[in-house]
Amino acid sequence: MSTTITIPRPDDWHLHLRDGAMLAAVLPETARDFGRAIIMPNLVPPVVTGAQAGAYRDRILAALPEGMAFEPLMTLYLTEDTDPADVAAAHASGLVKAVKLYPAGATTNSASGVTNFDKVRPVLEKMAEIGLPLCTHGEVTDNHIDIFDREAVFIDRVLDPIRRSTPGLRVVMEHITTANAAEYVRSQDSDLGATITTHHLIINRNHILAGGIKPHYYCLPVAKREEHRLALRAAATSGDARFFLGTDSAPHTDENKLQPCGCAGCFTATNTMPLLAHVFEEEGKLDNLAKFASENGPAFYRLPVNAGSLTLVKNDAATTFPSHIVSEDGPVTVFDPGFPVHWKVA
Repeated sequence: MSTTITIPRPDDWHLHLRDGAMLAAVLPETARDFGRAIIMPNLVPPVVTGAQAGAYRDRILAALPEGMAFEPLMTLYLTEDTDPADVAAAHASGLVKAVKLYPAGATTNSASGVTNFDKVRPVLEKMAEIGLPLCTHGEVTDNHIDIFDREAVFIDRVLDPIRRSTPGLRVVMEHITTANAAEYVRSQDSDLGATITTHHLIINRNHILAGGIKPHYYCLPVAKREEHRLALRAAATSGDARFFLGTDSAPHTDENKLQPCGCAGCFTATNTMPLLAHVFEEEGKLDNLAKFASENGPAFYRLPVNAGSLTLVKNDAATTFPSHIVSEDGPVTVFDPGFPVHWKVA
């Protein structure tokens, strides 16, 4: 016996595609299921101008396999030297859909991020004026603050003050990992939204540390206690329009993941939709999968829902996913949920 669910073609509102050989290897894994994705700008060097975003978009489209339909939604990397006029022009052209805030040193390739938030105030004010969303990596980077507390501290020290001092600024809290963040989003107006990753709905910090270190579960923000994972599940499956899918799928070669100081990131592009169907079914909220994956994100970004559809089928036999994606840079391990999944994309 099988169960079938059809939803509008989903979007990914937080995606890392990298560049060059890695881009060519991982792009088909997203384009197979997703109509659009917000593309992260933390390349080396980062994508900081409209011209650079346009060139990166061209490289993405050139790497798209023939016959696949996919629209990359470009972002700019916010630095203390970002020009408000360039941001406004890139947005007016239709190219750029958001600006990304990385506190300096928060995650992979974030060294060019913001340290002094007063220096980016003119950019934020221009974004509020034109309705361009700010996507935030919501962690402080102070060494004396425990890594498991950095998201909650970011809300109090950085995010809430920015929003209070910049009325009308539309903000996406990306990859939230705590009950604190979910509750903060619920307490605010519709100018604030949040993405939730696939892997943060599945793993807690025990999965990374108990019984031996699991490098392929290590990500930033790091997975938290079980109570936070359950709070994320409740938010994602609730149907609340302020929560939507952003996988933060982040490809690193195994060589770079399995070092003494390994890279942060989980690669989930390949199997996200079956995993989400599993989670939503477990929570008894399969009817809300379309809202989370296909409808809430476009509504926040003021874009139409995709015209196409995606069908998921649940079978008695467990679905087999590839363990790795092959790239010219080296193999990339696909996220393993650690349990049988019976859903697959038809």
